[in-house]
Amino acid sequence: MTTPSTLLSAATGGFVSVDVRPWHWLVLVSVITAMLLIDLLVVHREAHEVHIREAAVESAVWIGCGLAFAAVVGWWFGLAATGEYVSGYLIEKSLSIDNVFVWALIMGHFGVPQRHQHRVLFWGIFGALVMRAIFIFAGVAVIERFDWVLYLFGAFLLFTAGRLVFSSKDHVDPADSAFLRAVGRVVPSTPEMDGQRLFTRIDGRRLATPLFSVLVLVEATDVVFAVDSVPAVLAVSREQFIVFASNAFAILGLRALYFLLADMHHRFRFLQQGLATILGFVGLKMIVHSWFHVPTWLSLAVIAIVLTSAIGFSLKAESLEEQAALAGRGVTGAGSEQVETEK
Repeated sequence: MTTPSTLLSAATGGFVSVDVRPWHWLVLVSVITAMLLIDLLVVHREAHEVHIREAAVESAVWIGCGLAFAAVVGWWFGLAATGEYVSGYLIEKSLSIDNVFVWALIMGHFGVPQRHQHRVLFWGIFGALVMRAIFIFAGVAVIERFDWVLYLFGAFLLFTAGRLVFSSKDHVDPADSAFLRAVGRVVPSTPEMDGQRLFTRIDGRRLATPLFSVLVLVEATDVVFAVDSVPAVLAVSREQFIVFASNAFAILGLRALYFLLADMHHRFRFLQQGLATILGFVGLKMIVHSWFHVPTWLSLAVIAIVLTSAIGFSLKAESLEEQAALAGRGVTGAGSEQVETEK
């Protein structure tokens, strides 16, 4: 029987078409729900500061879960589907790193204590999953009906890549958010924190705490990043199950990644150029899809090489600067000692 997925695969030249059953979705949603509940009710039941070691362990666990589900995808749908899943996972994970630094800017601007940040990020992640699902199903539906939309997606990704390369300002100040000011006019708020609560009562009035404003901004940034990442992932797979699963497992580990990388933005100086290269590559892939289908393995290789190179060159440059600084202090110190000796 010819299905819309089969027609889409034939029309777009080489994307995998798999027979996704309702129970596949049930297993995926159940696993995601269980992981979220364990994270909220067991691992982070009590508010506490997340230190580097804990964040590193949690990040490794989340990444392990994402890669383990790649094996499940291969078991259910075959090696080609696994390649698309891993490609989508790497794209979403790499683009989400920039999202982490935006979150750090928001948290710093509002002065959110570290022990209260996890609860806000939990609901931010939950909202991101919901929005990704909406964007993915809507995006695939539009592509099935209007194939020319792929050219618009590709052009948009190229525009975004260019903006990343030539932008002189990394991120906007949260205080400049017109959306946040509009929310403040609609929702009565208080400048006082009340633990992890989003709302509190003062003199009988129910008021939003600053954490509510933080959550609103986090959700807003999730929408902005979804506009970039969903078209990018649709360049490597058109199967809704694979696209959503890869996005979901990449997003689930963002909280741990946030606590691991939030203060390290300056160390990843070439990350923005790396992300621009990835977006440019998938944008071109979308534009040329009618004439040439870029194999999944090649997409996976390009994404992995670019991301690894951007991080590697960034760390190398940071190391060279630190060595130069130490050498400079050593020369100065030696010069001072020589002056003292001459005296």
